[in-house]
Amino acid sequence: MRKLTNSNSQFKKAIQKLPLGVSSNFRYWGADKTLYIKKGKGGKIWDLDNNEYIDYRLAYGPIILGYQDERVDEAARSGMDIGGVFALATELEYEIAERINKMVKSAELVRFSNSGTEAVMAALRVARAYTGKDGHVILEGGYHGVFSEVMWYSEIEDWDPKTGNPDLLPFGEGIPKVTKKLNYTVPINNANAVEDLFKKSAHDIGAFLVEPIMGNCCSITANQQYMEDVRYLCSKYEVLMIIDEVKTGFRVARGGAQELYNIEADLCTFAKAIGNGYPVAVLAGKEEIMRNIGGDDGVVHGGTFTGHSVSLSAAAKTLEILDETDALKTIENYGLKLQKGMSKILSERGIAHDFSGHPSMMGLFFAEQAPDDYRGWLNSDYQFYDTLAPNLHDMGILVEPDSREPWFLCESHDMGCLQETLDKFEQAVDITREELGL
Repeated sequence: MRKLTNSNSQFKKAIQKLPLGVSSNFRYWGADKTLYIKKGKGGKIWDLDNNEYIDYRLAYGPIILGYQDERVDEAARSGMDIGGVFALATELEYEIAERINKMVKSAELVRFSNSGTEAVMAALRVARAYTGKDGHVILEGGYHGVFSEVMWYSEIEDWDPKTGNPDLLPFGEGIPKVTKKLNYTVPINNANAVEDLFKKSAHDIGAFLVEPIMGNCCSITANQQYMEDVRYLCSKYEVLMIIDEVKTGFRVARGGAQELYNIEADLCTFAKAIGNGYPVAVLAGKEEIMRNIGGDDGVVHGGTFTGHSVSLSAAAKTLEILDETDALKTIENYGLKLQKGMSKILSERGIAHDFSGHPSMMGLFFAEQAPDDYRGWLNSDYQFYDTLAPNLHDMGILVEPDSREPWFLCESHDMGCLQETLDKFEQAVDITREELGL
């Protein structure tokens, strides 16, 4: 059993100066379970107690190559020689925009931000300016950052379908009630629901935010026909299709989810993997739409730290590696081998299971078939996963304790990581079965 003596001690100090003792609500796991990290290298991290973990959280997806990747860190250090940030532009901005457009056809023009949240905020602002319509659609179970306009979710758990559509509730306190009216929700993989909504409300809806692989809902995935139908319906009803690739961008393919589906967005957002952990994000899209940024009466977009030379230098090298090497194929192959090994272990014990998403950001379900929408996820039995996750943590395999989050993989996960993961996964499964009386 691992000890968390030093992490627990750090928590007692941190809670005095930091809400929940951390810098993000999602890093808080409880007073005696919250981890504080000493370092990360490759596909592993070490906490303050020197417990070693094979990390499948990877900062929620940014670490695509591995922690402390020497190629990226060397490039980042070269960015320090440029000077950091200015109230002016640098050559790096064009260099990276050109690379992104090469990899993602729809990214005809690019603007940089510091986070996925900022990029989505900007995307919606551009969409409103272009269409003249303030409303937007979000998929049930979708997540698009921590700003008020998108922090509403469909209340499905206590919903009676006979009463009409599910109500929208805010993610926590402090969300202005006035922003609720901007939001419309539909289930994924139901194009009829989209068309019904557009027939009634397209005059109010300027954008449809789509996560083709739902990064905060266990990688539940849109099917091909649905994506094609949504693309058609958005064009028909003059609603901009914003493909949110904050998590999928440059991870599931060189051209992201848009490449997988052969679908072009009107606007798209990227973050996470673009800089292998350095803070950088992107809003991109069709030139006609993106030209609404700037000018005397255009969309205002900016930020003091946008285009920081360290982050952009890291992004330039990360994208070069992802574009010009087999890194993504390496990650995918590892994911397929991991799934095969886990499946063998679970099948030998008669445990129903299924995987969702892409091998580089996969969801694990303990059911015969993974659900194809958020409603299905809510109605699934995730007790086994919830019990399994802490057992894996004790053995040094770090996965998200919340079953809604996928497992993320990186290039540094090697065959040693694979074998250790499978060995410990087997042990954790057996302990979990015993704990649940199975």
